[in-house]
Amino acid sequence: MADLGFNEHHQNEAINYMRFARSKRALRLKTIDSCFQDLKDSRLIEETYTVDEVSDMLDGLQVLVRGEVEMELINTAHTNVLLLRQLFSQAEKFYLRLQTDISELENRELLEQVAEFEKTDFKSNSKVNQESNKPKLVPLNEGGVSELLQKEISRLQAENDKLKSRLRTLESQAMSALDDKSKAERALKDLQKNQGDHQIWIVKCTVLHAPCNVYTQQCDGKCSAMHTQEIANLEDTVAVLQADFEKTLSANDASQKDLQDNLVSAKHELLRIQEQLSLAEKVLERKFQQTAAYRNMKEILTKKNDQIKDLRKRLQRYESDE
Repeated sequence: MADLGFNEHHQNEAINYMRFARSKRALRLKTIDSCFQDLKDSRLIEETYTVDEVSDMLDGLQVLVRGEVEMELINTAHTNVLLLRQLFSQAEKFYLRLQTDISELENRELLEQVAEFEKTDFKSNSKVNQESNKPKLVPLNEGGVSELLQKEISRLQAENDKLKSRLRTLESQAMSALDDKSKAERALKDLQKNQGDHQIWIVKCTVLHAPCNVYTQQCDGKCSAMHTQEIANLEDTVAVLQADFEKTLSANDASQKDLQDNLVSAKHELLRIQEQLSLAEKVLERKFQQTAAYRNMKEILTKKNDQIKDLRKRLQRYESDE
């Protein structure tokens, strides 16, 4: 089974064009045959002819055949240009640029492949294709561009939804970071307050044990050792907590900064997507206004409005008469 490298739809289109070309070729061959038959019927009525008479008949036949062949070649070239015009017009609607290689038109291998395709697939599928309905081209001004814009709008809407979801996630993360920062600040205040309470307690203990310095050297030594150990332990604890708090605070600040940057970039991306979506909707609306259905509906509405105005005028005139 011959294959031209097309998909099924394009192969059917090629078969339809080859059928059209074959019908035109058969019609032109019938015209050439009729030229020879006319010559036989009108000129070949005697048994013998001179050289001049035969030359005259052949010259006349040559003029007719040359004219028919030339007309067929010109018509074929113009038909091919119209076919290319359809293809290029459809491509331009989707902002595509097609290219052709003229040298491939004289590729003997490809020409033989097309001839083999015409002998096998074309003949086997000709009867089936004749019975089936011929496919129609998609309207250039309505279907193709509208479908493309609808796909683009759907893609932009999906991307817009993703950005909105990401924005909500970033906002929740930012609020969580702010809550953590507030908790850390409250913890720091509590630590500072506890440290102040401990210092007050140490001062009270020092005042209360002041007589020990006067009366008993042993009591003074024990109180001083106990207070020094407690102060050292409290200072170590406060230092560790303060270091942990500063580390957590710096991490929260960095995370909050990253979240804010991501939030700003997400908002900018969301605005860009919304702008593209609005532009695509405007283009789609403008394309829809250029369709035949929109123009017909607008014309019908205009006629209906004129009829309603006329009926209102007539009704006002009858009411005034009453």
